[in-house]
Amino acid sequence: MKGYIHVYTGNGKGKTTAALGLALRAVGAGKKVYFAQFVKGKIYSEIAAINRYIPEITVKQYGRGCFIVDEPTSEDIQAAKEGLEEASVVIRSGKYDVVVLDEATIALHYKLFSVEELIAVLREKPEETEIVITGRYAPGELIEIADLVTEMKEIKHYYTKGIPARKGIEY
Repeated sequence: MKGYIHVYTGNGKGKTTAALGLALRAVGAGKKVYFAQFVKGKIYSEIAAINRYIPEITVKQYGRGCFIVDEPTSEDIQAAKEGLEEASVVIRSGKYDVVVLDEATIALHYKLFSVEELIAVLREKPEETEIVITGRYAPGELIEIADLVTEMKEIKHYYTKGIPARKGIEY
């Protein structure tokens, strides 16, 4: 079966959640999943659940456990570049049927690696490997090479009323 490149982008909630849903569906169909998280480094509830219950999904985080507020540090850049290199090896190996590059577009936004570097990795994918890329600010070059692009658009969100992120819902 031919694999395609998906991009889930936009300012609305649900990009990572959609990728997790696809990963769960893939596991249900007997597929192996590699879930690479850029920028993120904390064990959020979904990662805890995967680690506890779903060994068919391998999770690797390439963030430092804190959110980039202004400018990325050299450590942020190093972690992302190492992550992209490791994801490249994973993709080329053909060991996984689905590879998720969660928040890869945020890594692009913060210039942790370039869109050209990401596209070079995508061009190396085996024919049958499905790739999912998530995050806000997907650049046009990435949208152009993707086979499926979904934009999550925020219409209304309770955080605008000062409601903080809730465990089990937002993290």
